[in-house]
Amino acid sequence: MKTKIFIDGKEGTTGLKIFERFKNRDDLELLLIDEDKRKDSLERARLINESDITFLCLPDAAAKEAVTLIDKDNDRTKIIDASTAHRTNPDWAYGFPELSGEHREKIKSSKRVAVPGCYASGFISLVYPLIQAKIIPTDYPVTSHAVSGYSGGGKKMIAVLEGDNKPLECFSPRQYALSQSHKHLPEMQKICGLDFPPMFNPIVDDYYSGMVVSVPIQTRTLKNKPTLKDFYEALSEHYKNERFVKVMEMGGSVTLPDGFLAANTLAGTNNMQIFVLGNDEQVLLCSRLDNLGKGASGAAVQCMNIMLGIDESTGLV
Repeated sequence: MKTKIFIDGKEGTTGLKIFERFKNRDDLELLLIDEDKRKDSLERARLINESDITFLCLPDAAAKEAVTLIDKDNDRTKIIDASTAHRTNPDWAYGFPELSGEHREKIKSSKRVAVPGCYASGFISLVYPLIQAKIIPTDYPVTSHAVSGYSGGGKKMIAVLEGDNKPLECFSPRQYALSQSHKHLPEMQKICGLDFPPMFNPIVDDYYSGMVVSVPIQTRTLKNKPTLKDFYEALSEHYKNERFVKVMEMGGSVTLPDGFLAANTLAGTNNMQIFVLGNDEQVLLCSRLDNLGKGASGAAVQCMNIMLGIDESTGLV
């Protein structure tokens, strides 16, 4: 029997990408809503309750409303939420299975899974293992810089960047969230177990998809004085045997022979690459991923596969 899938918000960037990833899946039955009923709560409720798994690709308020549409006696339908609405809710599994065996098991057994944010995925992939390994303390003043393609801004930003009247400023990198109020900050702090929010400097640039999230560490500020090798070994041990998260060779001399770390290399995939760069005094940690892949739709599909008890790489590259 095929698993019934409903994507609430299929017309958005993440929803469309999830739908595309199901193209060749003969184990799934997609429940589709009529175009003129996309905002009809009764029709959405019918499809949500008819589904085995519903993906929420909606603004936060709409995602919270969608959960209330589930019938009280419905113990079958599972929800995978791609919005920010439930990422710090302890009742929801956090959809980053590579973080630990506990994370993967909770995804497998849960009926409610929150997919991580794209920037948050890159940041947490670097900081969480180092907190666990006690290489950096929970009160460390973490700073992060990141660059992403414009697809992360959704349909409105895509229309501007690809439109005939593209503003001059959009031909260059643009910093934003300058007030330190980016929507990913709460999950970045909570999931990593940090005492304070990190200082976060996101940049959107004039290319479609892919991102690099960087965390610089001044080792002289750490009591245990870890070396570059210590960082590399901790991250390598944490992600050993993982299919989608790979720690690249220390220093990047082989994978980055020209000295440049491009942000769009993994576009179209569910892969993530982690780089340990710099030297013993100044360590630069970088996580490269596709903001629409491991940072959104790919992660959502991976979580679905885990929830279904099948190979988590099914339908993913």
